[in-house]
Amino acid sequence: MESLINSNVVVLAILTTSVAFSFFVLRYKWASWAGPALFSVIIGIILGNVGILPHWHDVYGTFFEYAIPVSLTMMLLNVNLKEWLALAKRPLLAMGFAVLSVSIVTLIASLFFASKIADGWKLAGMFIGTYTGGSSNLTAIGTGLDASPELFASANAADYVVGIPALVLFFALPGLIAKSTWFKKWWPYSLKEDNALANDENDLFAKKKWSITDVAILFAIGFGVTAISQGLAGLFPELYASALKIIFITTIAIILAQFKHIRSIPGNTDLGIFVAMFFLVIIGLTIDLKEFANSAPIIAVFCFVIILGSFLLHILLCRLFKIEYQYVLISVVAAVADGTSAAVVAGSAKWKSIIGTAIILGSIGMALGNYIGIGIAYVIRSLIGA
Repeated sequence: MESLINSNVVVLAILTTSVAFSFFVLRYKWASWAGPALFSVIIGIILGNVGILPHWHDVYGTFFEYAIPVSLTMMLLNVNLKEWLALAKRPLLAMGFAVLSVSIVTLIASLFFASKIADGWKLAGMFIGTYTGGSSNLTAIGTGLDASPELFASANAADYVVGIPALVLFFALPGLIAKSTWFKKWWPYSLKEDNALANDENDLFAKKKWSITDVAILFAIGFGVTAISQGLAGLFPELYASALKIIFITTIAIILAQFKHIRSIPGNTDLGIFVAMFFLVIIGLTIDLKEFANSAPIIAVFCFVIILGSFLLHILLCRLFKIEYQYVLISVVAAVADGTSAAVVAGSAKWKSIIGTAIILGSIGMALGNYIGIGIAYVIRSLIGA
């Protein structure tokens, strides 16, 4: 299908409008739970499949190259290792089990699926990333492993087809659990939470006091870390350069985040997500629904096996170690989505005392996911002889 628009400036205008709409719609309650990522991908899918924009355009390539490294750097500037160390043992254990479960299940499932999918080992690493730290990790690891636009499109399509219903279930679980006497007997380990819902001063995308200097510094850090990481990665064999670039970005950004003056720059997470949304709109544009329906069912099945298998293993491990179910649920959401979504789940359930914990767990998953996803991807590559 020929696209209606191919002009560079009009393509940019539509991309920026799409991202703006993805944030604008969050002011409505019916849309606020989903976050801008889902809307960005859906808008891209619609624009690409009704013929308004092409599935690929030269403009997209610039965002493919720079959006993820820069946004990843900005978002990781929130990581406070002292907060990690100060966190109670049980939520840390729950998050550790979440990461471990995804890693084990993906490794095992890859022995059956990865060899049947083109670049299946890369896809496995991307799925580990997204189910330990959210969509930003999927794109970061895919970038690090030199995944093709087609693989990005298939991975994201499968993730949304399978992952969104799972996320809806996780949002509904606190209410279902509260009414279930059977569950309370089977899982008697629970926090006592009688406090009211916490305030929203740390909510993402809420009105905040920023300055143009803050924005300028964040972009300077984002591109600076990207440039340094690319230079360091260039010292290594080309086969591993892209993966090492993401590893260096993750490591340098986390080191910088330990300096309070850098970590406290307002808007690092919000601005990082804003930059990443351009990438996600483009991911949606690259998804050809007809082609996906014909060629990607096995990827959706692979994704489903990972989500279901890791969830069941996580539940088993947490039950054996008698971890409170509130910690279990927020660790699952922090891994599958992000810390903000986990905080929303905690807030909507009126688990006031663990809202901050949910955000910290999300940052742990995001930071660890890049290392683990890339590492296990290469292990799978070796095992299947790719």
